[in-house]
Amino acid sequence: MKTGDKILSVYALGGLNEIGKNMYAVEYGNDIVLIDCGNKFPDENLLGIDLIIPDISYLIENQDRVRALIVTHGHEDHIGGIPFFLKKVNVPVYATRFTLGLIELKLKELRILRESELHEVNSDSEIEIGEMNINFFKVNHSIPDCLGIVFHTPEGTIVHTGDFKFDLTPTNQERPEIHKMAKIGDEGVLLLLSESTNAERSGYTPSEQMVGENLENMFIKAKRKVIVSTFASNVSRVQQVVHASKKTNRKIALLGRSMVNVVKVAMGRGYLNVPEGMLIEADEINDFAPEMVTILCTGSQGEPMAALSRLSTGNFRGVEILAEDTVILAAGPIPGNEKNVTTIVDNLYQLGAHVIYGSGSSSGMHVSGHGYQEDLKLMLTLMKPKYFIPIHGEYRMLHHHRMLAKSVGVEAENTFILKNGDVVDIENSTARSTRTIPVGSTYVDGVDEGVMKFVLQDRKRISEDGMLMIILPMSKAEGELLSEPEIVSRGFLDNNFAEIRKGINQIIIDTISELHGANRYSWNTKKKQIKKLVWKYVKEKTRKEPMIIPILIEI
Repeated sequence: MKTGDKILSVYALGGLNEIGKNMYAVEYGNDIVLIDCGNKFPDENLLGIDLIIPDISYLIENQDRVRALIVTHGHEDHIGGIPFFLKKVNVPVYATRFTLGLIELKLKELRILRESELHEVNSDSEIEIGEMNINFFKVNHSIPDCLGIVFHTPEGTIVHTGDFKFDLTPTNQERPEIHKMAKIGDEGVLLLLSESTNAERSGYTPSEQMVGENLENMFIKAKRKVIVSTFASNVSRVQQVVHASKKTNRKIALLGRSMVNVVKVAMGRGYLNVPEGMLIEADEINDFAPEMVTILCTGSQGEPMAALSRLSTGNFRGVEILAEDTVILAAGPIPGNEKNVTTIVDNLYQLGAHVIYGSGSSSGMHVSGHGYQEDLKLMLTLMKPKYFIPIHGEYRMLHHHRMLAKSVGVEAENTFILKNGDVVDIENSTARSTRTIPVGSTYVDGVDEGVMKFVLQDRKRISEDGMLMIILPMSKAEGELLSEPEIVSRGFLDNNFAEIRKGINQIIIDTISELHGANRYSWNTKKKQIKKLVWKYVKEKTRKEPMIIPILIEI
């Protein structure tokens, strides 16, 4: 397809066959509009990596056609990659008031806020980009100010739901605009992209109201401090903690950087109401009787350095969890985090705390922000799309969502289960998927992005088999060893290491003598040969493959 052809194309650079780093694109002619730019967190195999963000090399190559980034809501898996993206492709960003507040925090950290062009939108806004007219509708989720997006194009209407559920009794009074969704569906939807996170769970997602009632009951029963850990972005949950604390005459201390930042944004922009004088600093906790204190903290997913993890091991300076304190995990564990959460729960029980954990009805302290099967079917029924792409989920979730679509009348052959990079092209209102664009993942280590694959391989190798540094004092003039090599071992243990050391020394002496005799080999050649022979010897003797690092010191 040549640039400029009037074909409508939709694809994802992240968010398909995975949870996290959501990024989608709608392309018509010479205009590309992006939806979300998130991150996901690494598993234990990606040593030293802090974040995983979408690979945007395709967008960099086509940046003259990228017109805007529209953000559905402020969760990390939808905004976490924005600063790294804007450093490479600086386009206007459109988001709601609360979401912009969270994005601004990230842009300040990377010192690119001044160069960024941010535009506030709401569910009544309209944007014109090329031949695309874009408007919005309000949806429920576990964070304020969430939007679905509608693209009106000459080929037809495309709808992206964002993350959603249907909560008719939300605690923040932000009800879903079902009437607007129905109107969009009545006018005709060519293609629907709808999230799939809870496509395996039957029924409707419970209302957030249930959590508020259970929290209040638990606060009333608590004998000493109450420690609540939840997602900082779940402002409705934070507000419920504020209500329960007010009802039981407690002060609130915030622990964890993200909790402090999000609460500051939410209060400053009018999304969170905290009575004056209720918030106290962490170092003031011990100034109050335990039954007068609530601690609201991060760490509900078992993150090792988050506040709850440090509290559970007694490593949070000046703050302790003592016997008969009540600890509430007001968030369900994300798949993959169960082990870390269980470890924290065990630690809390050892401290003598009363611990309430588990999602949904098991504890009453958490409900999902993502729609269950009946929510997803309702969205499909309201939109009545001709074509359907399930997004934001692993393959099994996308598969279940496809079956739900079929059950409400979407023809099976009109549903596309895609991978990141697969493109759906629409021409004359007919969709097909026959091509791909290059996509992948970019690894962020600190502020450095694009960590190379070989770096990760080296880290993994060192973590498994350790390393051996061989320090060789060499005569600069004669090119000979001045003394026996020094061998430094890190992470490599062997019962016969003394014997192995002798073998390594002999290999080095023989190698240097042989190469020196030829009188035509560089220092680099000597290092490479020593590394090769020592590695082979150690592997034969130990069945391990430590990293070998020869260091030649010329004297």
